[in-house]
Amino acid sequence: MSNTFKILMYSHDTYGLGHIRRTLAIASQLRRPNVNILILTGSPIVGRFDFPEQVDFVRIPGMIKKSNDLYLPHSIRIEAQEAMNIRQSIIKATAKAFEPDLFIVDKAPLGLKREVIPALKWLRNTSEVSCRTVLGLRDIMDDARSTIEDWRNKRVYDALEKYYSEIWVYGHREMYDPIKEYEIPESISQKMIFTGYLPRKPLINGHDIYKGNGMNGCGTGSNNDAGLFGAKEKRVLVTTGGGGDGYKLMDVYLRMLETWPAEHRSVVVTGPFMPTPERKDIAARARKLGVRYYHFCRQMEQLMAAADLVVSMGGYNTICEILSQRKVSLIVPRETPRLEQLIRAQVLKAKGLADYLAWQELTPDRLRSKIEELLTNPQPYVDAVQGFRFTGLEVMRQRLAAFQAGVV
Repeated sequence: MSNTFKILMYSHDTYGLGHIRRTLAIASQLRRPNVNILILTGSPIVGRFDFPEQVDFVRIPGMIKKSNDLYLPHSIRIEAQEAMNIRQSIIKATAKAFEPDLFIVDKAPLGLKREVIPALKWLRNTSEVSCRTVLGLRDIMDDARSTIEDWRNKRVYDALEKYYSEIWVYGHREMYDPIKEYEIPESISQKMIFTGYLPRKPLINGHDIYKGNGMNGCGTGSNNDAGLFGAKEKRVLVTTGGGGDGYKLMDVYLRMLETWPAEHRSVVVTGPFMPTPERKDIAARARKLGVRYYHFCRQMEQLMAAADLVVSMGGYNTICEILSQRKVSLIVPRETPRLEQLIRAQVLKAKGLADYLAWQELTPDRLRSKIEELLTNPQPYVDAVQGFRFTGLEVMRQRLAAFQAGVV
């Protein structure tokens, strides 16, 4: 299969679901009859996702993020450095064995603790393979000061110039300009391509998932409310992504319902990484309130398609899903350890694409007020999201075609 174009993708996956979900979304759209895609991932739940034909994965030992620079083994009981050595060895060995034509690194230019650098060096220096290397960045990394300081300390600017053929930014420059914000020099910025946001599959109507026996692709749900939803009832979906830091939002939402019984119906998805005691608390309280509960759902698009309002923390992938379904949304962005979600919420609010409630203002009363306002008067946001244009996959397909044709 010498005419097969091979794409290797790297997703370090040390916290939440964002990296692997974005990587899978891209892989699903770049695959072709003559394209094979292999994903390197540290996600402990990668096996729960559906992988399309010609896309597979190599699981490297998982690491869990404890703070901005502290990572520990997720499952195996060995020293952190030993686990990192294993990960680095697998990454380089996979690159050498797979011999990719294109290597796409998600978000972390160096990889976790510089673990991708040996593979990047080998791909750059070897005569055995001719490989383009691409760094994929979400729209916003963090606030400007923190990002610049971090990139200078870790010599990221040097790596961007030395190891990457192109840098794909999964956002619109007119909405947020990382070249300006992060003081990226021209020698690097000339390699940057703004793809636009990455769409997810739009669904016309998902209301049927709120009745009957639940839905495929969602784990450990409570179906105590099955069949009770009327066609005219408003539906609110609350999701916290991976869920590792989502308890406060879930808790406040349920406290709101416990204090003021709502006229709308609710579905909550905690995420698989919410600590077990917190997840059990949310599940038990949701059951008493007649709220449908899931801890994990592979097909969030279906839940979003059925909702009139989505409440989230504003992670990149969740926002792409919300906008793809053309839904009204309320963002409650976390502000630690990064300001990424807050900045994204402010950008979307300024464009009329979403409303947001600051983390320090999150109370049952304030949340209730925001939700009632958006359910009562959604039209300005409906109009704005209907006009939002996705170009991410279109641009990436164009770049892939150019790579395959050897014109770049």
